[in-house]
Amino acid sequence: MKLIWATRGRTWGHRFLLDGGYADPLPEYDKAFSSLGDDSELWHLGDDRAALRFPDPEGRTDRAGRPISHEFVVFAPELDNISSAATGLSLIWTQPVIAARFADIWDLPAPPRA
Repeated sequence: MKLIWATRGRTWGHRFLLDGGYADPLPEYDKAFSSLGDDSELWHLGDDRAALRFPDPEGRTDRAGRPISHEFVVFAPELDNISSAATGLSLIWTQPVIAARFADIWDLPAPPRA
């Protein structure tokens, strides 16, 4: 599964936790999210990628009490299996590399590397 994943932890700011195989995932992330608003949940299908955002399923917050959200750039072939933020959450979040990894790192004092 090819994904770019951006989120933040309790004490560390917005970071890429998965880079989708790109040396610099920021341009690809910007292509997916640049024209979208800041809704807490969204699914936007583009030409060759989609933007997916949802609040942390466990309700985790940062140290200021702000809800943590997860943003993914989703590429083919998963695009065909997702039709909404809810189905994206169900398909993407349940991957062991996602939910389990975030559970292990979100409360660390420093962000992990991508």
